[in-house]
Amino acid sequence: MHDAALISKSISYQDVLNSTLAYFNQDELAATTWINKYCLKDRQGHYLEKSPDNMHKRMAKEFGKIEMHYRQKETSLENLSAYGKRRGSLDESKIYELFKDFKYVIPQGSVMFGLGNQEVIASLSNCIVVPSVLDSYGGVCHTDEQLAQLFKRRCGVGVDLSELRPKDALVSNAAGTTTGAVSFMERFSNTTREVAQNGRRGALMLTMDVKHPDIEDFITVKQDLSKITGANISIRLSDEFMQAVIANTSFTLQWPIASKTPEYTKVIEAKTLWQKIITCAHNTAEPGLIFWDRQHHYSTSSVYPEFKNSSTNPCSEIAMQGGDSCRLIALNLFSFVEDPFTEKAKFNFKKFYEITYESQRLMDDLVDLELKAVKRILDKINADPEPDAIKRNEKDLWNLLAETGKKGRRTGLGFTALADAIAALGLKFDTDTALDVVEEIMKTKMTAEFESSIDMAITRGAFDAFNRNIEDTSEFVQMLASDFPEIYTRMMEHGRRNISLSTVAPTGSLSMLAQVSSGIEPVFLLSYVRRRKVNTQNEKAKVDFVDDLGDAFEEFTVYHKKFETWMQTTGKTAVSESPYAGATATEIDWKKRVELQALVQKYTTHSISSTINLAADVSVDLVGAIYIESWRKGLKGITVYRDGSRSGILVATTDDKAEKKSSESTATLIAKRPTKIEAEIVRFNNETEQWLAVIGLVDGRPYEIFTGQMKDAFNLPQWVEHGWVIKQRNEDGSSRYDFQYIDQEGYKITIEGLSRSFNKEFWNYAKLISGVLRHGMPIPYVVDLIHNLNLYDSHINTWKNGVARALKRFVPEGAEAVDKKCPSCEDPEGLIYEEGCLKCKSCGYSKCG
Repeated sequence: MHDAALISKSISYQDVLNSTLAYFNQDELAATTWINKYCLKDRQGHYLEKSPDNMHKRMAKEFGKIEMHYRQKETSLENLSAYGKRRGSLDESKIYELFKDFKYVIPQGSVMFGLGNQEVIASLSNCIVVPSVLDSYGGVCHTDEQLAQLFKRRCGVGVDLSELRPKDALVSNAAGTTTGAVSFMERFSNTTREVAQNGRRGALMLTMDVKHPDIEDFITVKQDLSKITGANISIRLSDEFMQAVIANTSFTLQWPIASKTPEYTKVIEAKTLWQKIITCAHNTAEPGLIFWDRQHHYSTSSVYPEFKNSSTNPCSEIAMQGGDSCRLIALNLFSFVEDPFTEKAKFNFKKFYEITYESQRLMDDLVDLELKAVKRILDKINADPEPDAIKRNEKDLWNLLAETGKKGRRTGLGFTALADAIAALGLKFDTDTALDVVEEIMKTKMTAEFESSIDMAITRGAFDAFNRNIEDTSEFVQMLASDFPEIYTRMMEHGRRNISLSTVAPTGSLSMLAQVSSGIEPVFLLSYVRRRKVNTQNEKAKVDFVDDLGDAFEEFTVYHKKFETWMQTTGKTAVSESPYAGATATEIDWKKRVELQALVQKYTTHSISSTINLAADVSVDLVGAIYIESWRKGLKGITVYRDGSRSGILVATTDDKAEKKSSESTATLIAKRPTKIEAEIVRFNNETEQWLAVIGLVDGRPYEIFTGQMKDAFNLPQWVEHGWVIKQRNEDGSSRYDFQYIDQEGYKITIEGLSRSFNKEFWNYAKLISGVLRHGMPIPYVVDLIHNLNLYDSHINTWKNGVARALKRFVPEGAEAVDKKCPSCEDPEGLIYEEGCLKCKSCGYSKCG
């Protein structure tokens, strides 16, 4: 039985909440994130842990068992590194101190949730790549089942589609031809959405090689954001293709993509395809771009034929072969800064080296803990009553993962709080001085990781596949030979314990719990408004915002925690005086951001999950320039996110006619209003009242809007949907607007003086919106503008949402308004894009799982 189970099962939610709030110093977001995601509960939902301290003790106990197991075998200190010879043993109490308060070492979510948890049978791996989809209908169904089996065990999954033949290719079945690789993406996406994991949605990455003949369909499929909603998509870009783009030459698509005698070929212009790629990335931040040759050559694992990369995990920081998995732990960099935000601030490199060394041991311990978890899964499968034929695929999958995990012992040691650590040292994130410090941190981290893994190869044994000849083909290992010859020499003599060691993974939830910045990212915002849904039936409810569905929210300002620390330490409050000034995600120099990531990548064996955030009005060409510079700098991949590209306007028109229409629609319409213009009627509810909007049109586009309650003269027959708005002059010279329509017998009916039916406040707001419309603002932006009006009267808020809905019907074809509503907490403005993934600033929800 769990030690935690000794705590009475009568613990109430309120008791847990109070304890956890106290633990996090009243940080409600951190407290509720931990309770909802990681607090140990029994199968009936009873709480078995009161605070993260119980969780840290639970994990330390399990890691301690593995350390004790190896300690009994580790006798000789000969050939170990200098620190390896003098270090003491790593026992349960020391491991607990590393975990305590999320201060130094933070295992990722799957570990916090599943390790030592006897109430569920779940994997400890954060990410898995399954073998590429085999080119048959049976292969598609087989992969679909693998995804379902993995999602139910709390795994994020990646799979490559490049082995599927292109659309219209001949097949030997009743269909005659195939619908192509892209046609199966919705199926896999639906499986991801279907399989719930204790309230945690699945996460899926679908990749395709740029050489595949269906690549254009793959690139554009998610421009409709209502499609493939359960998966991220990324292109595997080759150096050959990137060179063709820069040289403006042709490029040959083919299938099979690696064949010397392909069955299908198609010659295209590389730059034309590139323009489509970056246009889509500009529109929606998808597809992601993975520089596939760099992923392979600058790797310590993919150079092994049986470990050659096939796809990546959902956030792209771990590329693997099909049938492998990885576990993740992060180091909290902020905690290694002594006297933060003072003139005496310095980074303790000695402590950082030692804790990184120990953390790499914990990473290797985690491989064994995962193998135990896989055994539990297999025992469960064997005990299930289904026939063997039904269980065979699931058993084969977990046996493959166990075998590969044991053979390669892949680990993923990363970090979080880089931006906070830099700020705590008094430096701006994107300066040369900051980059110099980051390089020293990364050199220290890599040195400690490799010396730890080499020492474990001596005391525990090298990973099974270690081969010195293959090692020398790795560009990463070549870098070691050049820049770190002592490490290289020791590794070639003794091997290393883990085929691949390091990464920079997303740390969204972890960072909330540690109250620091995420991963490699700059701070997204120093302060922001959180929205919490409230019950309007409660008389004491404070309503600050009502969305277009009528749901009410309370708003409150939240500061970035370490910015609060800076304020408390210095007594200052002005952002301009802080080291965070000009260093948030949308402010930093993107060239320095790419340079920083290239620097970190040099010392990292896997990849990096990161996002460059750009303003809404940046050009497609700038997005392309950033990606090309990233490839030239040796990045393995990066996400470029233009503000609003997943929550504003998408322009998917491609032909000249559509482009001309789009450009015309954004121009100022008509300087002088015509006397008579067409109009459409849109009805909506304003709280309990029935209202209607009269929308005046010029060239079929909204030009002005009038709204009023349906009563008295303005209570139009229900069948009236069209008419005219006529501008007239009163005797005193003032203008008025009349509405005219044709009745069912063909007679013109005119209602004089639209304004007399309207409340003056609503009339004034409508005049403001009409002014924006007349000056040609694109309709999706007008809708967004209306949504963001801060109106603190609930009646007016409901009205503005009705107006927004009325105008949405005029969004032109090829453009789509998509909101930022969080699917978990329903904050209408909750979603932001960080670490290559959509996440919610209000509740911690992450699209990447």
